[in-house]
Amino acid sequence: MPADLLDASAISHALPGSYWRVSTISEATSTQELLRTSNPSHGDVLATEFQSAGRGRLDRSFEAERSTALLFSLFIKPRITQERWSFIPLLAGLSVVQVLNSLCESNKFFTKWPNDILINEKKISGMISEVCGDGIIVGIGINTTMSRAQLPVSSATSVLIELGIVLNRNELLAEILRQFSQNLADWESGRDFLAEYTSLSSTINREVKAIAPDGVEAIGTALGVDESGALLLSDQQIIRVGDLLHLR
Repeated sequence: MPADLLDASAISHALPGSYWRVSTISEATSTQELLRTSNPSHGDVLATEFQSAGRGRLDRSFEAERSTALLFSLFIKPRITQERWSFIPLLAGLSVVQVLNSLCESNKFFTKWPNDILINEKKISGMISEVCGDGIIVGIGINTTMSRAQLPVSSATSVLIELGIVLNRNELLAEILRQFSQNLADWESGRDFLAEYTSLSSTINREVKAIAPDGVEAIGTALGVDESGALLLSDQQIIRVGDLLHLR
């Protein structure tokens, strides 16, 4: 299926007066890596048609067929103390879910702690964040038109597979940037997003298994997240980083 090509001017035109500066390239090893090494400024965004060395959480590799996913990284300098930046990935995930539900006229997209987006219990998007100097880079990948044969694992999916919709990736990126910048500004001004995040979470109120990077496991009911973005489990367990499995 022919894909819409990324168009920086079209994306920027859809964001009048915003601080985002969008660049697009045909191919990249990793938009996250390129942005990190480019001495980025607040609002820089880099999107690509193909990423040959993309990585997810815990340095897992990821590769999508050309133009079948929206792949981009953004750089911001939050106007809030760095101790609170750990909530930003959750805020980014919330923004993506809000936009996908709106553009697709759906209520099927949910976050999965810490950095995934699900539809019908399958992964459609993942993200990775890292501190870079006095700011933070958020890298996001969304499977838009990948076919079943192109999916890396059976637990993944795409917007096209689940809903039969071909999203315009330029519009999708513009709307995500718009929503994220609004949510970020509100959060920096003191708005509490915990209730909204909870309402769009597929993790909270479920039995889960958390696996720390060192292999230590914790099992319990996900009760919520705190202001740092940590997952709160039953028996007063607090999970700040690691893989998460939904048990039921």
